[in-house]
Amino acid sequence: MLRILDRLEEILIATLIAVATVIIFVAVVHRYSLGLLADLVTFSRGLENAWLMGFSRTLYFGLRSVNLVWAQELCIILFVWMAKFGAAYGVRTGIHVGIDVLINRMQAKNRARMVLFGLLAGAFFTGVIATLGANFVYHMYHTDAISPDLELPMWLVYLAIPLGSALMCFRFLQVAWSFSRTGELPHHDHGHVDGMDEEAEAIAASPLTAKDH
Repeated sequence: MLRILDRLEEILIATLIAVATVIIFVAVVHRYSLGLLADLVTFSRGLENAWLMGFSRTLYFGLRSVNLVWAQELCIILFVWMAKFGAAYGVRTGIHVGIDVLINRMQAKNRARMVLFGLLAGAFFTGVIATLGANFVYHMYHTDAISPDLELPMWLVYLAIPLGSALMCFRFLQVAWSFSRTGELPHHDHGHVDGMDEEAEAIAASPLTAKDH
């Protein structure tokens, strides 16, 4: 069950990143294309080339009819959702930055207590945020508030707060439970690049000399 949840979490974050990237790319290309076509219309008018001017004007007004005003708002919403669920993913994988200089100087038993206290404090805080967020979304649901461009119900936009915070609270409790049993915290190697270990092993096993490599 936890493996399914982990997979869904990763798929959701990856999908949000992909969709936001595509939308930003299309919006930027659309904006700069309008500028280039406007310059082309001016250039063709200076050349008094009726065919080129008519062609560029057709493209310009055709592209201008495509309304992408909503793109910025949608990307902001996607990044908010991405940040909330990404924070929960960070707790699970141990990629959040932490200052542990003092904790590492403590005796093992005291260090374990402080780590557990920190994890439980994180769970308490995110649990409170999830509760307050759920209450806020509940009240927003009974209003007619909508987003300016997409006209989405605002309760749907703010739903990321209770859902993301609840998942983050669960991840804190999950890590705390695992730490209490094993004494190990999830750790992410920021210098690790996927695929490099396999490549290094393949090079080491290769019959070629170091000079050939």
